[in-house]
Amino acid sequence: MPISPRIKKLLFGIVPILTLLNCEVQPPNGGLYLPEGFRAVVVVDSIEERVRHLAVTNDGIVYGKLRNSNENGGIVALQDKNKDGKAEIIQKFGAYRTLQKWSYSTAMRIYNGYLYFSSELVIYRYKLKPGTLIPEGEMEIVMTDDHEHGKHEHIGKPIAFDNKGYMYVPFGAPSNACQNPKRTPGAPGMDPCPQLEDHGGVWRFDANKLGQTQKDGYKYASGIRSVVAMDWNSEDGNLYIVMHGRDDLLRLFPNIYSGWESALLPSEEFIRVTEGSNFGWPYCYYDQIQEKKVLAPEYGGDGKIIGRCQDFDNPIMGFPGHWAPNDLVFYNGDKLPSRYKNGAFIAFHGSTNRAPYPQSGYFVGFVPFKDGKPSRDWEVFADGFAGVDPIVSVKDAEYRPMGIAFGADDSMYISDSVKGKIWKIVFQGDKNNFGHDQLAGMEKRKLLSHIRTPDETKDNLMAGKFTGGEKIYYTYCSTCHQQDGRGATGRFPPLTGTEWVIGDKERLINIVLNGMEGSMEVNGEVYNGVMPQHSFLSDEEVADVLTYIRANFGNDAGEIKPEEVRKLRSSL
Repeated sequence: MPISPRIKKLLFGIVPILTLLNCEVQPPNGGLYLPEGFRAVVVVDSIEERVRHLAVTNDGIVYGKLRNSNENGGIVALQDKNKDGKAEIIQKFGAYRTLQKWSYSTAMRIYNGYLYFSSELVIYRYKLKPGTLIPEGEMEIVMTDDHEHGKHEHIGKPIAFDNKGYMYVPFGAPSNACQNPKRTPGAPGMDPCPQLEDHGGVWRFDANKLGQTQKDGYKYASGIRSVVAMDWNSEDGNLYIVMHGRDDLLRLFPNIYSGWESALLPSEEFIRVTEGSNFGWPYCYYDQIQEKKVLAPEYGGDGKIIGRCQDFDNPIMGFPGHWAPNDLVFYNGDKLPSRYKNGAFIAFHGSTNRAPYPQSGYFVGFVPFKDGKPSRDWEVFADGFAGVDPIVSVKDAEYRPMGIAFGADDSMYISDSVKGKIWKIVFQGDKNNFGHDQLAGMEKRKLLSHIRTPDETKDNLMAGKFTGGEKIYYTYCSTCHQQDGRGATGRFPPLTGTEWVIGDKERLINIVLNGMEGSMEVNGEVYNGVMPQHSFLSDEEVADVLTYIRANFGNDAGEIKPEEVRKLRSSL
């Protein structure tokens, strides 16, 4: 049927309007805030299995390590054929198991013509062929973590390579601070800590040898709790790490620490790792406010005592607590402004346990370097990932920066762990006239609540708002399960609409009294952390907090009475 002139005229007027509206809903730079002169484009908007670390070949192929692997693969390959910055070809490969709902699969690095990547327990590699999207050879096993523990917390295995043929792999500590039982309020730490024998450090391996286990490696450094951000600095020839600091100062020692101190401390330590160095975990932690390493409360510390900590190595810089540094990459190219040469880019994934204060981090930072040392304070390089401020709960954040990689053309890629989004950032300004004015906008972002130091009184989101079971929840539970009960994907299970909460009362009471460790599936996702025992709570307190949980967060289950707790406790 022919279109009448009147309809054609109407459509002619509507199409530009629709086009304009479509353009208006697309945020500039893919929603990111960047220094003046930098531009960003979205390479891919989402990948179902979500992405952790990245690597980019010399011919521009982007490889991403998938957090959740399945029969489709554990790696995603992306290619921009028409050079508009967006991936037209997206293929998955590298299936090393058929189904996986929980994972700290992390590493993705290119070394000596091979693509190296890791699951929680194994480091693999593929031989790359220039111009070929999907490797054609067999997947090879470089190293296996064959320790009898199996999976545990802090088990992610990022990797780094030096220029002498060595590969560096952290073996994260299987606890928060070497307590027994784990994460239990007031419990002392084991002394000496037996976990340091095979964990809490970095091991060095032959990068070109296959079939290795931990015993084939060399213990290069110790006293390092948890590592996801690690890179070799070719400019000064040293390994660098931004370490995840310990958790739960308030929950474990409320007689020593305030909620404000627990939100800010301890530091995420930026460390230069040399052979034989020891950074003091679990006995000590770094306090970036006092600028000193202090004795941990599990070992007699009160937040000020130094004691044995004078014997351990200090970081080169201390970032605020719980920012979750999840990637570190040194830039050694020439196409960005000179201030970035040999400097360190850090992806701060963002906190989960700063309650009752706003969550913090969720940006990519930059630390200028000169002669192997930070030359100035840290900067905000890319922000806007979360999409909200303040961030009350981790699940309020739309995106969380996870991985960083540079292409041969000095373009920068950043991955997100929430939806699998990937951005490509390029510099289009005048690199010879780049300075304070171009950074001014990013400096202002340090005033936002997800970056600045919170005011102890004004930024307390829950001040005076709770009593009874609610107060117990916010003291002992909210740092993990979040203030809204939605938990943190991959780390802490939600308390919303799950049979673990609204179902069997005895099972729920038993978990609170005795704790739980190992794999559990909640609302379709598998978690493998530690729920510490809370037997120190009275029968009334256990009943109050569980009744609060079962009646909130969208739950509508009956109360739990003190006598029900008392009966079960007496039978244990």
